Amino acid sequence: MDKILLSLTLLLVVPCYLVCVANAKKLNITSDQSSLLALKACISDQPHNPLTSNWSTSTSVCNWIGVKCGSKHRRVMALNLSYMGLAGTIPPHVGNLSFLVWLSAANNSFHGSVPNELTRLYRLKGLYLRFNSFNGEIPSSLGLLHRLQLLSLRGNSFTGNIPTSLCNLSSLQKMDLGSNMLTGFIPSSIFNLSSLQRISVQDNKLSGPMPSIFFDMPSLQIFALSMNKLSGRLPRDMFHHLPNLQGFEVSSNQLYGEVPSTLFKCKQLYFLGLEDNNFKGRLPPEIGNLTMLSYLYLGENNFEDMKVIRILDLSINQLVGDIPTTIGGLKDLVSLSLANNRLEGSIPESFGTMRKAKSSSEVELPPLATWRRVSYQELLRATERFSVNNLIGEGSFGSVYKGTLSDGMNVAIKVLNLQVEGAFPRFDAECEVLRNIRHRNLVKFITACSNMDFKAFVLEYMPNGNLEMWLYSDSRFLNLLQRLNIMIDVAAALEYLHFGNATRIVHCDLKPSNVLLDEDMVAHVADFGIAKLIGDGDSITQTMTLATIGYMAPEYGLEGIVSTRGDVYSYGILLMETFTRKRPTDNLPEQRINMADVLVRLHKVKLKFLRDFEGGNVRVSTN
Repeated sequence: MDKILLSLTLLLVVPCYLVCVANAKKLNITSDQSSLLALKACISDQPHNPLTSNWSTSTSVCNWIGVKCGSKHRRVMALNLSYMGLAGTIPPHVGNLSFLVWLSAANNSFHGSVPNELTRLYRLKGLYLRFNSFNGEIPSSLGLLHRLQLLSLRGNSFTGNIPTSLCNLSSLQKMDLGSNMLTGFIPSSIFNLSSLQRISVQDNKLSGPMPSIFFDMPSLQIFALSMNKLSGRLPRDMFHHLPNLQGFEVSSNQLYGEVPSTLFKCKQLYFLGLEDNNFKGRLPPEIGNLTMLSYLYLGENNFEDMKVIRILDLSINQLVGDIPTTIGGLKDLVSLSLANNRLEGSIPESFGTMRKAKSSSEVELPPLATWRRVSYQELLRATERFSVNNLIGEGSFGSVYKGTLSDGMNVAIKVLNLQVEGAFPRFDAECEVLRNIRHRNLVKFITACSNMDFKAFVLEYMPNGNLEMWLYSDSRFLNLLQRLNIMIDVAAALEYLHFGNATRIVHCDLKPSNVLLDEDMVAHVADFGIAKLIGDGDSITQTMTLATIGYMAPEYGLEGIVSTRGDVYSYGILLMETFTRKRPTDNLPEQRINMADVLVRLHKVKLKFLRDFEGGNVRVSTN
């Protein structure tokens, strides 16, 4: 009897339980939908708003653009609205997305304050709101998000102090509050966060001395405080607690005194920015032990007692600006090399007093170029704080914005995404190439802007976009003569790269999107991020960086072999694509082969023709 009663009970209870679970899951999904629809209602209904038609109750939330759900519970786990051209506010309803782990609304035009209700998102690990127009104070309640690992609020209009509550985020790895209007001191308790890898608070209005108490922060790699109003001395022992520091930038502050010698024991340091302060004294000889150092900025300080230098070699760096006149005060200087930098202006008259140099060849000066200096602030103004309305292109390595400089010049500003692996070497490689080339069919390099958290190229603006737009747009058309002229321009650019310099340059990524068109439809080859320099005695080199599939030569893709012949192969693919409007990866429906296969077969036909010709088996037909 008991068994029968138990069985009946289970038969009644289990279905009820399953129904309740199903209803609860449905209710939760409905809650996520309501929250997202409330967000949609707070976004301006503009023509280019992708949410207008896509976020609809006729489809599942998990299929909406920018939304990612969990595979089991089907709850919203990630919301990525970056680069969508959205304008509006974030409503408190977003705080009801209780399973949310990642929230990104970067590079849009959101405004207003950040709602306190976001603190309900207790699972949140990433909050990415950079480059918008948020204002007001940073909510102190964000300190309750104990799982938060990434906080990026750069490029907004936040005011007030840095909330001390952020120092409770024990899991925080990256904190980027740069380019706002924050005031007050840097909270000393922030240096209790042993998991922090990056602190970026540059370009604010922070003041006061550097915190005097530092705790061991073995994970900290980047410490960026430039363009503030910080004063006082650098604490003598601060660098003892930062053994793995890779980048330290305090440029454009009001710091003074001597630079602690312990800084030069940070063996992994590759970026050091101390310029535009009031530092004085001598730089210790230990600076020579920083073998990883790639960027060194010491200008506009009061360093002294370095007049006994005999050999000064600053060649092959990223030095910019005028040649310092104070070099002429180095009375014992025998050899000076400033070659392969980006220095500009005239040779200082004080160089005439350097009598120790035995001949003019021992003072090696760079070719003086007319690179202009553009600050990060000017680029912010030029692009309206990198507004999505000025975005003209984006890719895996960064974004390109149209901007207008202070003198009215229209430019293209290519901003690298430094979160991508290999971004720093790519920037260095492109700098190395761009500063050594000048040709009418290559995109004109105007200048570069670089600090630890921002790297950009300022290039000539091309009003007619790129070749890819013209080939595959329904509203644009290239006639046969225009296509021919474009390919002649590209060929002229390749000829210059391969044979017009002492060092051959292999582009490595020739494709339609890297061929830009000016107002006269003259083609300019662009994007030298993975270009390679080949020495005089070499014809090939190797690389681990892959080009675009479909355009790279077989030996490049299989073995990483780079040569000028690989560029010629890519040119051939580009030539076929330009005249056929068929992408190299497109399958031809009748034959199921791609463009590369076509070229291989044509090559085989050519070889057979040559063999038959040599054997006298070729017949010429008048047809």
